Amino acid sequence: MSTKRHCFSCDLKNDSQLIAEYKEYHAAGKAWPEITKSIKDAGIVDMQIYLTGNRMFMIMEVNEKFDPVQKSKMDAENPKVLEWENLMWNYQQELPWAKDGEKWIALEQVFQL
Repeated sequence: MSTKRHCFSCDLKNDSQLIAEYKEYHAAGKAWPEITKSIKDAGIVDMQIYLTGNRMFMIMEVNEKFDPVQKSKMDAENPKVLEWENLMWNYQQELPWAKDGEKWIALEQVFQL
């Protein structure tokens, strides 16, 4: 099964206590099981988030089942995902160039070896 990579960025609020809490929510085995299930059900086979300062980078590997429009629709209809996303907004903030309410921004690939 082939995969495709998607990369995104988002900022956390620049507060060391909030960043520590966010990291705790995302520590191994700590994310809510409903959230990891919704990720896998959408065709996301691997997801990693990296942090520098308060800027995060997400790398997703998706299979051919993944459809970002369908994933958004599934999330909007899932009360637990909505609860998680609302909770995460306590820690996250929009990038300066984001559209209103836009959280994770797709990254443009500018180099490949």
